[in-house]
Amino acid sequence: MKLATLRNGTRDGQLVVISRDNRRFVAVPEIAPTLQAALDDWDALVGKLQARFEALTAGAEAGQPTDGVVFDAPLPRAYEWVDGSAYINHIVLVRKARNAEPPATLETDPLVYQGGSGKLLGPTDDIPQQNPEWGLDFEGEMVCILGDTPRGTAAAEAGPHIKLVTLCNDVTLRNRIPPELQKGFGFFTSKPATAFAPFAVTPDELGEAWQGGRLHLNLKIWLNGEVAGDVAAGPEMHFSFHDLIAHITQTRDFTAGTLLGSGTVSNEDETAGVSCLAERRMREIIATGKPSTRFLKAGDHVRIEMFGADGSSLFGAIDQKVVEG
Repeated sequence: MKLATLRNGTRDGQLVVISRDNRRFVAVPEIAPTLQAALDDWDALVGKLQARFEALTAGAEAGQPTDGVVFDAPLPRAYEWVDGSAYINHIVLVRKARNAEPPATLETDPLVYQGGSGKLLGPTDDIPQQNPEWGLDFEGEMVCILGDTPRGTAAAEAGPHIKLVTLCNDVTLRNRIPPELQKGFGFFTSKPATAFAPFAVTPDELGEAWQGGRLHLNLKIWLNGEVAGDVAAGPEMHFSFHDLIAHITQTRDFTAGTLLGSGTVSNEDETAGVSCLAERRMREIIATGKPSTRFLKAGDHVRIEMFGADGSSLFGAIDQKVVEG
């Protein structure tokens, strides 16, 4: 099943069901007005939403075309946005970029931070560049949307708490990170609003590609029309989403509508490209002693998308332009 949020001028938008081929949608206010409302009562409503999805996909329900429709983030605001860093290669490279050692628990204890969730960007919203000196960067990631998830959830029990999967562009201001981390209190102003793909998909729609809390497909990123990365998301995800859930629930519950990110998808194989510019710059430093790739500037265009085995776009595209902010 695929769900989305239609931008309609209200704070939380309108929940719609999307056909499997992404071409048509239908609003379902009689089931739930918003995605958050559906998540709040998921067990009672998921069957009704699934039935509408199947009818729309089979053509039994006509729906409306998605062409020209403006979708918001699936959750335009969320109770929590917790982002992990499940790809060890990314951690190693970006730490090198700021002359910092990886943590001693690199392979045993996931890194997470809590981002801003009160205002999330839709898939075609502009990325504002407030100051060129801040080092604006994109980060291609996968995201799980959780249902109510209790404290003490073990990795082996985590799967059913993942209700939906989508993608995000976790926008980062690289040059603001070092002074923030020197305070010993984590990211804050270096992490502006995150953008999300238009469609959120139930794990069953991902078929055999979804295994053990990992999505074994490639994430593709274009910068100004050229492929920046075609990165395998599954094999090098050291901590699965199940592992991340077990980590974050050690001491507290999480409510339905929590967003949990994978961190930047990263491969050791340089021919796969990158999901963020910081990794490309670090590789340049290793090779030549200095970076030659600039960070994003006004006028740049970033596109992030993931395709199924049949070539279909699973989550729709994040398609953003950088504008002077």
